[in-house]
Amino acid sequence: MLVGVIGSGTMGSGIAQVAATAGCSVKLYDTNQAALDKAKASLEKILNRLIEKGRIDTEEKSRIQSNISYVNSLKDLANSNLTIEAIIENLDIKKKVFSELESYVSDDCIIASNTSSLSIASIASSLHKPERCVGIHFFNPAPLMKLVEVIPAVQTSKAVLDKSVETITSWKKTVAVAKDTPGFIVNRVARPFYGEALRIYEEGIASFSEIDAAMKDIGGFRMGPFELMDFIGNDVNYTVTETVFTAFYFDPRYKPSFTQKRLSEAGYLGRKSGKGYYDYDDNGKKISTCHSELDSESHKELAGSIFNRVLVMLINEAADALFLNIASAEDIDNAMTKGVNYPKGLLAWADEKGIEWCVTKMEELYNEYHEDRYRCSPLLRKMNKDNRTFY
Repeated sequence: MLVGVIGSGTMGSGIAQVAATAGCSVKLYDTNQAALDKAKASLEKILNRLIEKGRIDTEEKSRIQSNISYVNSLKDLANSNLTIEAIIENLDIKKKVFSELESYVSDDCIIASNTSSLSIASIASSLHKPERCVGIHFFNPAPLMKLVEVIPAVQTSKAVLDKSVETITSWKKTVAVAKDTPGFIVNRVARPFYGEALRIYEEGIASFSEIDAAMKDIGGFRMGPFELMDFIGNDVNYTVTETVFTAFYFDPRYKPSFTQKRLSEAGYLGRKSGKGYYDYDDNGKKISTCHSELDSESHKELAGSIFNRVLVMLINEAADALFLNIASAEDIDNAMTKGVNYPKGLLAWADEKGIEWCVTKMEELYNEYHEDRYRCSPLLRKMNKDNRTFY
């Protein structure tokens, strides 16, 4: 199979590595020769590290490298069976690239976008054969993260969807099929992890480090929400939240935070700028801050209430995604555990905590704030009434 990858940044290069490792011939395209050279040098370093760790040998390294060629003309992708675009999140630019690409490739070439939040239907509309377009959304870093969201547009043919799922599965990835709605699965369901943590901070309930500690120490999350936002970049994370908020017609559940907006405006982007919710040294390592350990009953009680509030908001969002047929229960849980490394699937977590507990917690939040942000998913209410569980 010949795979064309458009854009040689971190994501595009990672996708190229995944496809090449799976035995595909890959053409990595970029208009910037310096970017191509950087991608080639970066792959060399990555493969050398894998050799040092004993993951691959020199023969495997040579095989992967020989499967990738670096090109600077879209015409070079003419013989591709599948093309995956991984460029800037700008709809007009993507449409322009897709329209030009279609004039070079064969009629049966699948044209895919790695967009994380833009409408696949809108991107597909730029093509003469929109039924060949599909969303194939990898997570960063693509070689390490197991999940890939596959998103059919309303125009996408069943044959193209089936072939895309089959291909990505053969690359040893876990596929979650998602409806073409803002944020798909992960970037929709994960919003409360950031948004509710920011809201708790803005209410003066706890500090950044206290909230992070609660989610890690009690919930088992690898990173707290503020550590993760600093890792992603406040500019990137804020833009995704703003995009989802706008796309959902300003639903208050996805309302962005002024705290994050101001940090982004100030250039406090996190690790990459040396300052965000925390301060970082030149190597991107967090400079020690006061950390509230769970060493007293009052701290434990505070941490428990923080964790429960964020968790129930996440569960509510996952339940609503299932209610609206965004994806299956299994795909939603797989998406969150394999796409963003959550310690448990949220729907499985709901069963563990109890559906009645989920409904009660959501009702408590709504009664306290009287904001539509805290409306309980109809699915949770119905399941509680019928005494059902997700699994």
